[in-house]
Amino acid sequence: MPTFVSKFFLFLILSAVAAGNVMAQNSFIQTQKTSFKAASAFANKEDTLQKEFKAKGLQWPAKYVYIRSFKYDSQLEIWVKSDLKEKYKLFKTYKVCMQSGAMGPKRLQGDYQVPEGFYYINEFNPRSMYHLSLGLNYPNASDRILSDSLRPGNGIYIHGSCVSVGCIPVTDQDIEEIYIVASYAKANGQEYIPVHIFPFRYNKKKSMDYFINYTKANPSLEKFAMQLKKAYDEFEDTHEVPLILIDRKGDYVIN
Repeated sequence: MPTFVSKFFLFLILSAVAAGNVMAQNSFIQTQKTSFKAASAFANKEDTLQKEFKAKGLQWPAKYVYIRSFKYDSQLEIWVKSDLKEKYKLFKTYKVCMQSGAMGPKRLQGDYQVPEGFYYINEFNPRSMYHLSLGLNYPNASDRILSDSLRPGNGIYIHGSCVSVGCIPVTDQDIEEIYIVASYAKANGQEYIPVHIFPFRYNKKKSMDYFINYTKANPSLEKFAMQLKKAYDEFEDTHEVPLILIDRKGDYVIN
């Protein structure tokens, strides 16, 4: 009898947890839909996204999302998986439709630089001036050490409207897809959706040649980019997001 009772109560607990997870997911998604722009995006795009996921053998919605962007190549990738033990699979590559600044990390408010480094989504803004937007946690711990101590800058987003003064802009149609995919991952419990911003594609000769020529007069940029490359290489080899630490000097330490 005690064993039966224990199993019964365990069943009730697990059922309550499952119900709570569903309610939390529905609550977050419904909150997004209180914005007309987000509600329209879900209505217009969700069915198409489901079909695209199915066509690529991916489970909808993705429970885990990884985003990486390449400045010089003007691209943003969305990688997804449905289980923590799975490897990430590429869902889609989007065009970053406008750039500001130049090669190298952001170090000062008003420098128009797109950051380079390792971040996560810390804000969902369905009422953005730029259609929809996903905020990044810039400045991160490395930026706070290496950037201007008083004015490192802030307010970096992935957003629509195809304008930029240091953010990562895409078209309104594309940000709707990115926003929905990220929203479901957040709703399913992924608190920190990683966003890695690289200066260029390290495996593309044209991009590498440009970088080598660009950094001849600035060895510090080359050193910084090679730090980031370690994370790029790790993900290329494993399709798992590497553990990234930051030392006292502000340098990134991979694994």
